[in-house]
Order: sequence, then C-alpha cells, then structure tokens
Amino acid sequence: MGTIKLTTAQALIRFINNQYISFDGVETKFVDGIFSIFGHGNVLGIGQALQDEEHDLKVYQGKNEQGMALAAVAYAKQMKRRKIYACTSSVGPGAANFVTAAATALANNIPVLLLPGETFASRQPDPVLQQFEQESDLTLTTNDTLRPVSRFWDRITRPEQIMSSLIKAFEILTNQEKTGPVTICIAQDVEGESYDYPEEFFKKRVHYIDRQAPTIREVESASEVIKNSKRPVILVGGGAKYSEAREELEKLSLQCNIPLVETHAGKSTILYNFKNYLGGNGILGTSAANEIVQSADLIIGLGTRYTDFTTASKTQFDSNAKFLNVNLSRMQTYKMEGVSVVADIKEFLKMLTPTLIDYSTSYGEELEVVKEKWEVERRRLSNIEFKRDGFKPEIDGHFDQETFNAYADALSTVLTQSSVIAQLNDLIGDSGVMVAAAGSIPGDVQKLWNSYSLNSYNMEYGYSCMGYEINGALGVKMAEPSREVYAMVGDGSFNMLHSELLTSIQYGYKINVVLIDNSGFGCINNLQMSNGSDTYYCEFRDYNNNIMNVDYAKVASGYGANVYKVSTLEELKYALEESRKSTKSTLIDIKVLPKTMTSGYNTWWNVGVSSVSNSEKVLNSYEEKEKQLNKARKY
Repeated sequence: MGTIKLTTAQALIRFINNQYISFDGVETKFVDGIFSIFGHGNVLGIGQALQDEEHDLKVYQGKNEQGMALAAVAYAKQMKRRKIYACTSSVGPGAANFVTAAATALANNIPVLLLPGETFASRQPDPVLQQFEQESDLTLTTNDTLRPVSRFWDRITRPEQIMSSLIKAFEILTNQEKTGPVTICIAQDVEGESYDYPEEFFKKRVHYIDRQAPTIREVESASEVIKNSKRPVILVGGGAKYSEAREELEKLSLQCNIPLVETHAGKSTILYNFKNYLGGNGILGTSAANEIVQSADLIIGLGTRYTDFTTASKTQFDSNAKFLNVNLSRMQTYKMEGVSVVADIKEFLKMLTPTLIDYSTSYGEELEVVKEKWEVERRRLSNIEFKRDGFKPEIDGHFDQETFNAYADALSTVLTQSSVIAQLNDLIGDSGVMVAAAGSIPGDVQKLWNSYSLNSYNMEYGYSCMGYEINGALGVKMAEPSREVYAMVGDGSFNMLHSELLTSIQYGYKINVVLIDNSGFGCINNLQMSNGSDTYYCEFRDYNNNIMNVDYAKVASGYGANVYKVSTLEELKYALEESRKSTKSTLIDIKVLPKTMTSGYNTWWNVGVSSVSNSEKVLNSYEEKEKQLNKARKY
C-alpha cells in the first residue's frame, strides 16, 4: 500500500472531497462545499490546503460565523440531510460564534461539519492571540464550548489523528438516527505539519442510507393498537419529510379515513389540498387540528420529538389517549409511553397499510366539517382591518385603543400581521420556499401558511433560533437555485443577525427578505403581558419613550439589495410581483401593528410564572398555571 505526504489540512480537504452518499439507489456527493471566514488558525492551514488541493468543493466567503453556519444548517435541511456544507473559522471569537448554530443543528438533527481554528499543540507560543488561559486546565480553549452542542467533537494534536477522527465524523454525519453537528478542531501548528498518509485513505467512500424496516412484531403491535382505536390521528413530524413518505401517508389516510396533522418540521410533507389534511397541531396549530387531536384516542407520531409546542406542554391529548411512535431514534419512540417502532417511516407504512384493509375510523364526515370551519376562520384572519375606534385584535386585552392609534401613527401603517401573512401565502402560492424561525411568525405561518408544493416550508423551531431566517434563506437558495426563497423575519431577528444577506448578493443567490416590523420583540411582549406583567423592555422605544420607526430598507439598500416599503396590501402585492422579475436579493419592509398576530386555539404553554408578586394579575396567572399542570401528563 502506497503513501502520500500531505499536511493535515491537505489530508482533510482531500478526504471530504471524496465522500458520497447513496439513498434509494441514487449516489450523490455528500459535501458540496465549505463556508469560510479566514483568520489566524485556519487561513495558513485549511486556507492554503484549499488552494493547493485539486477538488470540486465550492468555497464561499461568509460574513459572520454564526450566520454562515446557519446557512449550512438550512442547506442540509432543505436537501433532506443528504448534502452538507462544512464551515471553517479562526480561533477565539470566530470559533465561539459557531456555538449557537451548532446548538440549532443539534436540536434539529441536522448534519453540519464545523472546523474551528485551534491554538497550538506545541504550546510554545502560548498564550497566542485570542487564547484565554484557565489555570486549572491548560488544554481548555474556546472550542470546548462546542462540546455539549456537537454530536461528535474531536481535537487534533497530531497529523495522523485526522484519519480515525474523519472516519468517525462521517459515520455520525451520515447516520440518520444520530446525525447532527460534528466539530473537529485542528491545532493551527498541526494543520501545516505533514504525514505519510496511506493512499487508500483517500479513495472514494460511499455512505449508504438504507431504509430500516420494522420487525414483524412491531408491525403487528402497531396494527393491533390502531384496530383497537376509533379516533386515531397521524402526527406528521420531520422524520416523515426526510423519509419522503407522502404517498404512503396519503394512501393510509384515505384507506382508513385517518386525519393528518403536522409539526413545524413535518409541514409541506403533505400538501394543503389533501382531503384529510388539517394543518398544524399544538400551541401554534389550527382550530381543526386541535379539535381533532384533543378528542383522539390514539396519536400516531411519525418522526416527531414531541416538543412542548406540539404537546401543549403535555396537555394537548386526552388523558386516556394511547400513542404509537415511529422513529429511527429508539429514544424518541419511548416518549409518552408509546408503542415503540424503530424504523424508516416510509418502509413502516408500506408494511402497515395492507394489515388495515378492513379498518376504518369513526370520523365519518367530521374531518370535512372541521376543515371547513378552519377555512372560514382563516378567511376572517386574513381580512382583519385596523380601526381607530373599537379595534379588537386577536391578542386581546393588552393594548388600549390609544396605544394602537399611537403605533399606527408612529409606523404609518394600518396593516395587521395575520392579514399580511395570509395574503403573502396566497400571493406566493406554489412558487417558492418559505423560511422562518422565531418570534410570533412561526405561530402565524404554522396556522395560516398553506403548503402548495412539497418541501416548501423550511422552519427552524427545534431551537427557535433568532437570526436563522435570512441566513437560512441563503442556504435554501443554494440548495434549490431555481426556486424563489422568502425569508419571513421580524425586526427583532433582523437586528440580531442578517449577515449573509450580503453574501447572497455577493454570489448572486437571490433571496427575498420579508421583514415584518412591529417595533419590538412582539412575541415576548405578548408572553409577559398575557401572564399578568406590564409591558417591560420588549418594545422598541427611544430615550423619550417614543415608538421607534426604523428604515430597514435603507440598511438593505446599502448592501445593494432591491428594496420596497409596504404599508398597504396593494403595495405588498406590487412588491412581490416586482421582486419576482429581479435576479437580485430583495428586502420588503412591512410595518404592522403589534398584537395583531394570531392567538391559540384551546391550548396552553407551561412557562415560569412568579409565585410571589405585588401584581394580582401575575398571581392569577400563577394559579392558572397550577391548574393546568394538574391536567398535564407527567412523562
């Protein structure tokens, strides 16, 4: 077996350039490229290797390490975890900026390869620039902050260590049960050190994603629990989307008249016009979905983690309801004391459906009735208009009319958030992909946004990471350049992180930023006020207590984006039509009134409410919390 002399960084690039993935017989390159912000610790090692090595990795210059890593997360998510980007940073603050993105990837089970710069293995020049010193442990560096938010973490202090590290890293990255962020920190002196690597190490490697079939016992157990139910409901999670189980889901649903509801991660697996589709479930769900789920006697969870928004803090389900959980992660199948099936969802449904030929639910025409009731409600929400007298928003009892009038004057708008989002959806139709993450927007789109095309809804709500929206939109556009991509972002998230808007312009990846500005952290303001608190440091007011009206269009215009200012629905329609004609990234600055998002439908969220307070409203909220806790499942 021959050897080849390479630096550690060169070996890294050569290896990742030769990794492939095979799914359902289709083989594709796994690592599409690398995002970089070069500095000391990576520019002379990985940077030089990218120049020296012959490879076909696409290299993009990021603007913020968190921003470019979030773009990589969104890319992998849109590609259903079958293609990824690597990200490299300098040491110190650059590496620290990866932490939030890594946590986002971990919470959502999304693969991303992080290559942060590292200090010296030799320790001879210590402490180097951007290195802190811990007297109790000289091996600790900024990169240790990435340990708890990485599925696999390693530090390379000798050139030959990269071989076993990379093999383990790609096992994790391509493992659909355990996939997530992988962090490999290579000491900056070691990046440039050489080793005689076996040529065999750099051969083409194909990582096979085989569909795991359920056992006969699992299928029989699942079939029995379904046959013993009268009102089952299928909860479509992200695992169903990654499994591409749409046809099998629809076949089972129609055959047995089982309703389909969805989590954020599962949305756009089933299209809106499917007969038994009822929309989002839980705290952010539709009235139709919640009504059916709350009276169901069996929840069939397909690829879901049962987060608190899905379970309404474990109060969403009837106390006697049973659970059937199908997931590649055995841990997830044990939740809610469910019947456990560890399998690929598509494969499971293929085997299950023939066993239920003679089974049908007791719903009859009920599903059609609740769906139509929701359609009426959606039309109402999409046509709510502001009035200067007697205005009653969805989020009741928080602002008086005088306050609403003040916002209308300060922001020069009469638009309500629910009407803007519903009509945005209707105007965009099946022409694009919607990207969102945090704040009040996820609640509105989970209810109001109808999926008219597959994989058209890229929501990060596993970690609710503010700042994902615009940066994630770049990743989605890189994954699907032929589709229009719309980043739905609040002013709070825009201010936190929009760095890769500039990157989208730099490389010609056109994205549409739909900025919904209510001059504050509106979602959290709702939370504090709905639990008895006064509004407190969540609105954007200046030192004279005036409502701030920020011209975000000027910010984007300075980057070189097309911009539109919108304060009426007619202007919104015009902006969307014009943006489609352009190949340049666009920002649509929409001013909306606060407290005009949608409210919940008979659901509850468990949050920390003060048990001791001078406010009677706060104490009442605490008492209500205690009552709800008595109804909640304990595990």
